[in-house]
Amino acid sequence: MADRRGRMLRPLLRSSSRSAKVPAEAPPERSMDPRPGDDEPDGEGVVDAAVYVSGVRAESPATLADTYRCLRRTEGGMAWIGLYRPSEPQLLSLAEEFELHELAVEDAIVAHQRPKLERYGDTLFVVLRAARYLDDVEEVDFGELHIFVGRDFVLTVRHSESPDLAVVRRRLEDTPELLSSGPEAVLYAILDAVVDEYAPVVAGLQNDIDEIETEVFRGDPLVSRRIYELSREVIEFQRATRPLSPILGALSAGFEKYQVDDELRRYLRDVADHATTVMERVDGFRQNLQDILTLNATLVGQAQNEEMKNLAEASNAQNEEVKKISAWAAILFAPTLIGTIYGMNFDHMPETHWTFGYPVALFLMAATCGVLYFIFKRRDWL
Repeated sequence: MADRRGRMLRPLLRSSSRSAKVPAEAPPERSMDPRPGDDEPDGEGVVDAAVYVSGVRAESPATLADTYRCLRRTEGGMAWIGLYRPSEPQLLSLAEEFELHELAVEDAIVAHQRPKLERYGDTLFVVLRAARYLDDVEEVDFGELHIFVGRDFVLTVRHSESPDLAVVRRRLEDTPELLSSGPEAVLYAILDAVVDEYAPVVAGLQNDIDEIETEVFRGDPLVSRRIYELSREVIEFQRATRPLSPILGALSAGFEKYQVDDELRRYLRDVADHATTVMERVDGFRQNLQDILTLNATLVGQAQNEEMKNLAEASNAQNEEVKKISAWAAILFAPTLIGTIYGMNFDHMPETHWTFGYPVALFLMAATCGVLYFIFKRRDWL
């Protein structure tokens, strides 16, 4: 039986959830707060409820109350109740029926919890952060999933569209030998589905980082903002994946105490290996983005320095031109001044009727221009 169960479990745990779609019965998420006004314990929040016997669906009750009655009268049965953003009365009804701890129920009502695993008596309470990559906007969408696992029941509380637990339920129902292992098999299959959904996110983030590297070397002015936004997504992804290691470690530590099936142990360790790979990739992404941000700052600094250098060279060239113009203006100013004085045509100018006045004036102009030219040339103005 163990070998057969292992063969049936392998395709379930190794299958990817990339092609999973949001179930039609789950409405789009608008708020993660509990919905007020739903006074009845049975309502829209119940996506699917079933009682299983030996891994086969025996009953599909329509309400929570019917599910309670079916489970009570079914010997060796297991209830799996899936909820999507349930109301507070629904969760309180479940808490009363299955004796859930009030702190765990409060966490499920309020949501916005970090990934964790807590044990309250015979009940495990697990919080997971699912993630999916949205190709159209190139962003990571994060979801939240709460799981209550008891001796004869599993309660899943989703506060977002991801993950699609309907796919997990169908796979388990197609594998009754696995489902007959009890609530632990459901928990491990959900863990595997959540970790598998991280693979497209890792691929999407890697593609974004590759694009950013190209934009950095192209000098895109908007790349700094994109690096910052992607860094925020990677940090959020780290917060979702890093707690998986202690969660899976705590589950492994309880193998002997709770007599977990050997095949389930092996495949939980396989899930742990995949989670470790994801965590290592995410850590690498964060380091890459820090390096890219440093490189971008360096390239921006170099570009600014080059621009300042070009401006300085242009300013120096302008100064050289100004010096040349000023030097020639000074040289031309001397003969202009002399010519202007002797062009006044006054009757009582002493040099006006001098025989050598004209050649002396020309010589004075030439000598003045020559002296000025020599001075400016020596000072590299010309």
